[in-house]
Amino acid sequence: AQGGWANGDATFVGSNPPDEAVITYYQRRRHIFGDLKIEVFDQAGKLVATVPSSKRRGLSRVTWSMRVKAPTVPPAASVAFGAAFGARVLPGTYTVKMSKDRDVFTTQLQVLPDPRVKHTLADRQAQFALAQKLSSMLGDMTFAVDRINGVRQGLEDRIAKLSPGDSLAARLGAASVAVDELRRKIVATKEGGMITGEERLRENLADLYGYIVFYEGRPSQAQVDRTDAIGRELADVVGDFDAWTARELTGLNAALTARHVDSIRLLTRGEWEAGSAKGASAQD
Repeated sequence: AQGGWANGDATFVGSNPPDEAVITYYQRRRHIFGDLKIEVFDQAGKLVATVPSSKRRGLSRVTWSMRVKAPTVPPAASVAFGAAFGARVLPGTYTVKMSKDRDVFTTQLQVLPDPRVKHTLADRQAQFALAQKLSSMLGDMTFAVDRINGVRQGLEDRIAKLSPGDSLAARLGAASVAVDELRRKIVATKEGGMITGEERLRENLADLYGYIVFYEGRPSQAQVDRTDAIGRELADVVGDFDAWTARELTGLNAALTARHVDSIRLLTRGEWEAGSAKGASAQD
């Protein structure tokens, strides 16, 4: 037989308080018509986060992680655990805005530093600035990989539309291999994830981002230098891809057009950002 707890019914156990900001609101009746959303803005009026909300009546409590949005990371054979979270926001006063159809309600939320932590505000600002720089670099890297993947997929699609003996199919195949070599300089491609131990610019940058985000003190000079070094390596690969497209893609597209096959278009930054924004709004 199994007995009860050794301390009997005099022991009271509860969960720890959340390490997130709790936003409480009351609705007399369920919200039916129109949208209901809760947004958080910083001191400059910039949108920091959109908080999931409930339309049910009564008292509702939602939480804000007090972190900015996690960076966009290029797809690869391994998971970038270091880039799964955004940086924690700086101490200060934030505005919580609830929009219910045409009605708008606002309140102030004060984010304070942990009194147990000895990092100064200048340390936190340096950490946040470098984290945001790394996040932006991960976004640039994702755009670069998406451009490369778009060309690579376009080449493979055109190969399938040509006869196997067509000389253009061989040219397109060689071009696909060349483009994929550039992709392999940025992301790990061996199946098996972390077991393979393969690391490329993506893995190095995501790991560095994780080191910065999860330590709220001032980054070391070595970390700052490493950020700049990875940025230069990424710029070199992007430059090589741009040089390849300028040298090869025009001729390939001319040959495709002569065979009445659609040419290959390069993804623009505007198209990529519009697609990313659409995907983010679909998740909210």
